[in-house]
Amino acid sequence: MRDTVKQQSGAGPRSGFFAWRNRLVASRRFQSWASRLFLTRGVARREGEALFDLVSGFAQSQVLFALVELRVLHLLLEQAETADAMAARLSLPPDRARVLLHAGVALGLLSVTAGRYRTAQRGAALLGVPGLEAMISHHDVLYRDLADPVAFFRGETETELARFWPYVFGAGGAVEPAVTARYSDLMADSQGLVAEETLRTVSLAKVRHLMDVGGGSGAFLTHVAEKMPKIGLSLFDLPVVAPTARARFVTAGIAERVTIIGGSFRDDALPCGADAISLIRVLYDHSDATVRALLSNVYRALPDGGRLIVSEPMSGGAVPNRPGDVYFALYCMAMRTGRARSADEIATLLGQAGFSQVRVRPTSRPFVTSIVECVRD
Repeated sequence: MRDTVKQQSGAGPRSGFFAWRNRLVASRRFQSWASRLFLTRGVARREGEALFDLVSGFAQSQVLFALVELRVLHLLLEQAETADAMAARLSLPPDRARVLLHAGVALGLLSVTAGRYRTAQRGAALLGVPGLEAMISHHDVLYRDLADPVAFFRGETETELARFWPYVFGAGGAVEPAVTARYSDLMADSQGLVAEETLRTVSLAKVRHLMDVGGGSGAFLTHVAEKMPKIGLSLFDLPVVAPTARARFVTAGIAERVTIIGGSFRDDALPCGADAISLIRVLYDHSDATVRALLSNVYRALPDGGRLIVSEPMSGGAVPNRPGDVYFALYCMAMRTGRARSADEIATLLGQAGFSQVRVRPTSRPFVTSIVECVRD
């Protein structure tokens, strides 16, 4: 009995080993020795560099922000410039322009040859990711929310992001067109990769009619329409979003194929008629109570055999990952309404709502989105 209690309390032999290891590695004397020994100095260096990356990460993110805000990657995309020339174009003191450009080189976003800077391959790739620049520019709000991280984790910060995303508080929340438009534009800009990854992973070949719930400005359905020219489509979201979605569908030439239904999935029943429903980056915006109610709403709207597709960034669960458990976890906390969930947590919620055949679909870019599918029997 004593051994059982010992193991359960974390005081067993294995715990003792980890405690000994941590005391050893935390010793400055051991670190100095390991950095000199041939067999360990490579590991010591890698760990040291990884630690310094964590320590300096905030500075790296601010360099990234400045490069994006000043459009440096755009300016150097096709033509190399000297630091002095860039200082003049950016209205920066020459010495500070040089520091910014060197920092960009260190981050792999710029390259320099014979004193002339140009956008590197990684920087060009950044420009090609839909919505990434807009998201980086939007980080100024998150930076302010995280100015006092201890207060943030204690729940003492009145976050700006909570005021920026009024739509999450129900149909009465999204009544300001300017705020709604800014949200819709930001989400639509970044929806391209999510749609691409989702449609690459999930087959809609047997779907007759797809309803995208919480589909915003219709970016996902536009991608579906391009890939699946015969599938019926409908979008369900708040009425204030409808004009933006309608304009997108007209521009894409699919307005006659898509039915737009105004409503709040928090307050209104979902319409029936679709044999598949998609929730694209919806659940992590909301509390568990709201998600349970939404999934029950979806279950009632689907026919027997109907499919539900959930696609969004997810936590790693028992094996935490940086996208889900660092970035999106903090972003959701700042929004103060939802949270990043693991695929297993979402699968449990789906089972509780009555769905079966719940399957986690691995994606090639889980930092963009992960997918869970299920069926109503």
